Amino acid sequence: MGLGIDMRHRIAKRAAAEIKNGMIVNLGIGIPSLIPNYVPSTVHVMFHAENGILGLGSSPPLGEEDENVCNAAGYPTTTVQGASYCDSATAFAIIRKGYVDMTILGALEVSEKGDLANWIVPGKRVPGMGGAMELAQKAKKVIVLMNHTSKTGEPKLVKTCSLPLTASGCVGLVITDRAVFKVEKDALLLTELMSPYTVEDILSSTEATVRLSDQLITIP
Repeated sequence: MGLGIDMRHRIAKRAAAEIKNGMIVNLGIGIPSLIPNYVPSTVHVMFHAENGILGLGSSPPLGEEDENVCNAAGYPTTTVQGASYCDSATAFAIIRKGYVDMTILGALEVSEKGDLANWIVPGKRVPGMGGAMELAQKAKKVIVLMNHTSKTGEPKLVKTCSLPLTASGCVGLVITDRAVFKVEKDALLLTELMSPYTVEDILSSTEATVRLSDQLITIP
């Protein structure tokens, strides 16, 4: 089953809590694009998009969209004070130079070692991996937002990725519709549960090795 609208926003809100003042943060398509709506006004962050904007803002009110201002997925957005525009070559140069403090991406699979597979969908033609390869290797921190299981109920947090990798050992944090994990050496540390899921629910739907945090909390 796909994620409902409320759950997508719940994941985005949790991911927004990872953003600190002064960061440059790249947002992937899908759930990550919702994150600017949940960053407090007291946190100054410059959101980066591969299509050439540094300084993305929240979604515009209905009817006030500007067709020339969009995020990497092509959806309308706004800009914040101090925003700048550049061509895609410069946008990728920012990534490759290591100026991006954090990237928040979607994924198809994540392994217990933090390997990321997020660019090829089985049985479908895709245009390529876009900027994910550069981001996964060059951003200072990689966060993944994803469904906990596939549409058929198969685990997406696995021991070893079966799909072609975007990058190996790059993921630091995973936020799903069921839980939050920190990637440690050869295991995922379960730190937070998304209510109403339990530890037993997580263990039964996760193939990767899971360790439980001593300070495990539940998000209401």
